[in-house]
Amino acid sequence: MTDTAVPAQIPTPMPVPEVTPGTAGPPCEYARLRAEQPVVQAQLPNGETAWLLSRYADARAAFADPRLVRPLLSAWPPVEGDDAPPPCLPTFLEMRGEHHERVRRAVLPLFGRGRLEFMRPRIRAIAEELIDAMTAGSPDRTADLVAGYVEPLPLRVLCETIGLPHEDRDRYLPHTLTLLSAAGLTMDEILTALYALQDYASELITRKEEEEEEEEGGGAPQDGDYIRLLLAETRRSGSELVRDDVVSFVVTMLMAGYKTNMQHTGNALLTLLTHPDQLRRLREEPAGIATAVDELLRHVPLMNAINILVAEEDLTLHGQLIRAGDAVVPVPASANRDPGAFTDPDRLDLSRTPNPHLAFGHGPHACTGAHLSRMQLAVVIQVLLEKLPGIELAEPAESLPWDETTPLRAPARLPVRW
Repeated sequence: MTDTAVPAQIPTPMPVPEVTPGTAGPPCEYARLRAEQPVVQAQLPNGETAWLLSRYADARAAFADPRLVRPLLSAWPPVEGDDAPPPCLPTFLEMRGEHHERVRRAVLPLFGRGRLEFMRPRIRAIAEELIDAMTAGSPDRTADLVAGYVEPLPLRVLCETIGLPHEDRDRYLPHTLTLLSAAGLTMDEILTALYALQDYASELITRKEEEEEEEEGGGAPQDGDYIRLLLAETRRSGSELVRDDVVSFVVTMLMAGYKTNMQHTGNALLTLLTHPDQLRRLREEPAGIATAVDELLRHVPLMNAINILVAEEDLTLHGQLIRAGDAVVPVPASANRDPGAFTDPDRLDLSRTPNPHLAFGHGPHACTGAHLSRMQLAVVIQVLLEKLPGIELAEPAESLPWDETTPLRAPARLPVRW
């Protein structure tokens, strides 16, 4: 991020660009902003203002800029006075400095490509089971791909990897879904959901601790779920991890690992189904699925404008003064369509390489679960094409209903036939 001259005045904040109804985005308005106003002040759904960064280079630099930090979700916008509520524990995205480094050292190895390979056969088994159940219940060879496949799979994968009880989903999912709309919520609503998730995570950890005490001759720690592995790390002599960090881990995975993956998977499958030529080539050349996944992550936004950073000191960018305390929002959905970074960026090209998209952010707070998300989407596509090679939409794409309850929109139904 480079310093340039500061303008005499700041224009009135514009509304955050809206996604065209019935699409996942990104909003078309970002093309104009990239060309004319790459740094512009906008009004967020909760009434606060923030500087939107729409170009790839600016968004990438902002994610890694130490002058821009993620605020606590439970403490932004800041509340002054003695009656300010106590903040919740930070999620992994909000941890800073030495705290973030020591937690990252403990958690990141669990999400490396090699370490996660144990999940590939499990994800495949879940995907095959869901497809088999969907086809067995469809004598006319039609079904809703969202209800039968897209919606249940990410939660089951998350539960098996992390160690979340699937049977508890009615307790934690409502609060998780609430927080995905945090930009438009009151602080009371945000705190209520965060406190509830934090309490649930602490209770779950207590249950696992009690189960471990009761078990005799159990498996080695490396055979446990990720919550148990991290709890074992807290007990290791010289460990830098504490119990609260494990609570934060559970809350972070609930917020980042379910609905976002579900919505993106639905959008990715719709994109493939509406590009039959590319889908056919992918079916004929399955070795290209990994490359295709990265293009789907670039082309279909994982998020639109919800990455809030706060400036810790004054800085200028493209002639705009960003003062200490100002919110800054890099927009990956816009950055990933920047012609300055990608050739013909609005075209889906499943063989695009290299593909340095920002779907998972960048820098020290890049998404910890990126490899798991890639693996999950790759297996979802591969199993679907193997099991249902003739799959196609059963209704026109423009007539599909959409779930637009969170910033990441997705089809509410995907009627298909095979």
